[in-house]
Amino acid sequence: MGQIIIEGMEFYAYHGHFEEEQVVGGNFLVDIIIDTDTDKAAKSDSLDDALDYQSIYQDIKVEMELTSYLLENITYRIMDRLFKNHSSIEHAILKVTKLNPPIGGRVNKVSIRLEKNKV
Repeated sequence: MGQIIIEGMEFYAYHGHFEEEQVVGGNFLVDIIIDTDTDKAAKSDSLDDALDYQSIYQDIKVEMELTSYLLENITYRIMDRLFKNHSSIEHAILKVTKLNPPIGGRVNKVSIRLEKNKV
């Protein structure tokens, strides 16, 4: 068992509770840690035996392009898609961060972190 860690995926998206956020948009960061069997790929050195990082990124990108009111919803949808599309994922920790959220004061970022095990 090993981990695949993809950090600092940047997206400009239209998520937020306020109408302005869904019109103007904002900057988001996504980080993920995936527990998966890396032994076969380590031995074969073949992408056919690995969890494809590009495919993980594309699944996250698709969900980030769909507007949501809440970070909780975005995080849930991403995690759900990843587990449906990649049977080799055993466990994952996902963090979605909104930069400069409009919450009434100077705040650099707010994040939602979700952890899920294969059922």
